[in-house]
Amino acid sequence: MKIPKRKLFLLIIFAYVAFSLYAAYNVFFSNKVISRVHRVVKKETGAPSGGVRGGGAPFLADEWNPWEDEEVEYNSALNKKREAFKKYMDTINKNKPKRYKVQIWGKAAIGLYLWEHILEGPLNPTDKAAQWREGELESGKIDFSFYTGPAVVQGHVPLEMNSLVLVLNGREQQKVSYSTRWLEHVQSLVQSHTVSHVAVVLLGNEQCRNDWIAAHLKRNGGFIDLLFLVYDSPWVNDKDVFQWPLGVATYRQFPLIRPNTELITSIRPHLCNFLGTVYKNSSRETLMQVLKQSGFDKECITAGRDKWLPQETSDSLKRYQTALAQSELTLSPVGVNTECYRIYEACSYGSVPVVEDVLTPGSCAAGPSSPLRLLKAAGAPFIFISDWRELPAILERERRMSQEQRVDRRRRLLEWYSGFRQQMKDRFTEVIEEKFFKNG
Repeated sequence: MKIPKRKLFLLIIFAYVAFSLYAAYNVFFSNKVISRVHRVVKKETGAPSGGVRGGGAPFLADEWNPWEDEEVEYNSALNKKREAFKKYMDTINKNKPKRYKVQIWGKAAIGLYLWEHILEGPLNPTDKAAQWREGELESGKIDFSFYTGPAVVQGHVPLEMNSLVLVLNGREQQKVSYSTRWLEHVQSLVQSHTVSHVAVVLLGNEQCRNDWIAAHLKRNGGFIDLLFLVYDSPWVNDKDVFQWPLGVATYRQFPLIRPNTELITSIRPHLCNFLGTVYKNSSRETLMQVLKQSGFDKECITAGRDKWLPQETSDSLKRYQTALAQSELTLSPVGVNTECYRIYEACSYGSVPVVEDVLTPGSCAAGPSSPLRLLKAAGAPFIFISDWRELPAILERERRMSQEQRVDRRRRLLEWYSGFRQQMKDRFTEVIEEKFFKNG
């Protein structure tokens, strides 16, 4: 019997609708217990599965969740990944080197030598006449911040850490009075528990008479943990008192010199130079006489003055820098102390210092390595003489040197000076880290 296509189509539609209604009924209205694989049992207090709620019909708090097993596995795997990542981050943080913060207040020009020449830190603004200058850098495990300038005054410096380095000048009485006021301010910060650790970088007295600061050292009942002291003081013990280099005359705006090819390889027209104050009855008079009598004054740049001037003009500074850059040797006679700015300034230009190796009067250490104990310990490639009458023989040898020999010596001097500053940077950082943060 042949069934019409229209009836067959209607029959199929009817069967589909009937099946759909049956399926909907089973899903939404049937109370039949579904296999545990395909249900989520909701447990409610006072209404256990299969019990009677409110005296009504038996209650089954079941909802069909065909993806239950997959969700459980996914959530379990996700939680395991989270725990593993948390442990990984904890391990990284645990093994990550701890960093410390130290603030430096530069209240003496030697602070610029510390910051720019030794630590090689940036300063903003770059204008040297700015009232307030600051910078930040990392050295070792320490994050240093630096503040300097006339506007850096007591009570108005943002102190965001409890470790402080104070840079002071104690060369003469007026400077000592100013420095003492700053020490009293820092002492009040220690007493109020605002500051816990204190170091001082001190431009000491040229005759090593620094008794005014002794009472402030922690070993004497004071609050200063560390003292970095310029000149060959007998106090230096490499425990709480360390020797520090004098450096260049930053107060006269002497800049940080970056060596280049021309500085190293150029032909320098002069054998030597000496520009400075010639004190009456001093070895400097002897030096000028020796140069004149030997005729070497015509091959050297010399300019003497009768009176010391604390400041340079832009012209005098330029003449001085030109003399350093155009001379093979820089003559360095003693002044009040053997150590002088000229030594470091000559090194900056690769002009070998010829140093008068003589102790000066005062209370500085008189050991076998003094004077210039720090520089000698670092292997400074200088020419040391005890009498300026030795100079003509030195200059004669200088005449006979080839350009290649001079260039090689110049390079070695510049490399030594760069290494010396790096050594001072490392030492400064390590000593502060050890004393401030490892010894409590």
